[in-house]
Amino acid sequence: MGYLIDGRWVEDDEDTRTADGRYLRLESRFRNWITPDGRPGPSGEGGFPAAAGRYHLYVSFACPWAHRTLILRRLERLEGIVGLSVVHWHMGDRGWTFAAGPGCTGDRLYGSRYLYELYLRADPRYSGRVTVPVLWDRERETIVSNESAEILRMFDHAFDVLRPAVEDWYPQPLRAEIDALNARIYESVNNGVYRAGFATRQEAYEEAVVELFATLDELEARLSRNRYLLGDRVTEADWRLFPTLIRFDAVYHGHFKCNLRRLVDYPALWAYTRELYQWPGVRDTVRFDHIKKHYYGSHRHINPTGIVPLGPEMDFEAPHGRGALVPSAAH
Repeated sequence: MGYLIDGRWVEDDEDTRTADGRYLRLESRFRNWITPDGRPGPSGEGGFPAAAGRYHLYVSFACPWAHRTLILRRLERLEGIVGLSVVHWHMGDRGWTFAAGPGCTGDRLYGSRYLYELYLRADPRYSGRVTVPVLWDRERETIVSNESAEILRMFDHAFDVLRPAVEDWYPQPLRAEIDALNARIYESVNNGVYRAGFATRQEAYEEAVVELFATLDELEARLSRNRYLLGDRVTEADWRLFPTLIRFDAVYHGHFKCNLRRLVDYPALWAYTRELYQWPGVRDTVRFDHIKKHYYGSHRHINPTGIVPLGPEMDFEAPHGRGALVPSAAH
């Protein structure tokens, strides 16, 4: 895995390692916001008003950070408003590519070979990681944002001026609780699996795994009492947790050595994951072929042979037993 320095590709990953073997996730560099009228958002500059056909989302079906934006694009019925390109599952020496493959679209805007070409189109002197998701502005030919958490917020409400509001996944009365839960889950679960998988020293690995399973135990207890993380209503926090859970037994348990317990060993978490998977529109955003081929085939420093395991067999369509589906708008 490499990155760009002043517009030049460097095949190295030293910038994501600390001296004590801990994995360091770098902050996203593009932090602008689409707003209803183009005024500046919480960060970055203004000039990105909501408009149909102007914006384009670049994702990987393998990446959990991109997955969360793909889910909100579907749930907020933005398919006809925000375009989509899907990269190939394999991340090679030059990062994400637009190679052909089942479920891959190529770069529908520019026909690029590599995702980093899009970053250089936005900034020819860009320095940093080349990641998905990318929210692209076709009019200004630049990246609006490559921060998944903020793209979620944009998809939630920025486009309400173009079509009827679908749902408020970040309701005002729950925002403090959502933010606190997001922070906890991000550090120990969403990023925690990577802290374990990419650790290069035993102490760093064990620290991440202990924190990960302590939080999963807490979430199991919470979901034994509540249908969703914050009660009887699905919120942004649920959709941020789901992409990690759906990948857990397939890749994180074995490939990242997060193997104290499996997802299926947690009755409430396992049923909750199945319910979210069965939520209308969500199952279509899950591609296990991309997920498994990416992790086992791209991380050769972890899996040198590149062999992709056949298992585990998991039935996400099995009844979840958490009650009848309640349409989101009825919450």
